[in-house]
Amino acid sequence: MHTSIYLVIFSVILLFGLLSTFIIGFSRKNREGDQSYFQKTGTKWVRLTSLYVISIAAGLLALLAFIRYTIE
Repeated sequence: MHTSIYLVIFSVILLFGLLSTFIIGFSRKNREGDQSYFQKTGTKWVRLTSLYVISIAAGLLALLAFIRYTIE
């Protein structure tokens, strides 16, 4: 695959993450505050950690694919 295709894919992923962050940050529920935020923190940590693990794994796979196809 051509390098510019990878750049487009990575750019779309980055823009999606940026847009999602702003949508969550400016949501009405987030502005009003959530009184139950500090309850059940264990399950929140597990979900957050699993999202990071999945994201890092996907990023590493994308990096390896990028390296593999640019060397060939």
